[in-house]
Amino acid sequence: MLRLKLSPKLKALMVMNSPTKIEQQGKQWRLAGDVLMDNANVILQQSQALSMGDDFLVDFSAVSKVDTAALSLMMEWQRRAMASSSRISFVNLPLNLSRLLTVYGLTGFVPVSAS
Repeated sequence: MLRLKLSPKLKALMVMNSPTKIEQQGKQWRLAGDVLMDNANVILQQSQALSMGDDFLVDFSAVSKVDTAALSLMMEWQRRAMASSSRISFVNLPLNLSRLLTVYGLTGFVPVSAS
């Protein structure tokens, strides 16, 4: 199997050009694409421009792949919501993200809704 070693600059460029995005639609943030260690910081930076209402959802229905970086983002968004007296809920989690929440013992700390 041929393996290519990418430079950090090229990796960063690939992440910046990835289809991963976060956007606001009313009282909902919608994530699309992959939420991975390689692009979590970009997603976090993009989310800082979005507003949190009193009660809002983060929708993962268009997310393809996740790793533990998605958990970190969820915890950071929850901290931000608490600091602004907002209520956050996460919906439509991919199965592997739900499993990660369980494995890391976060199911009681991260508010997840069925839909």
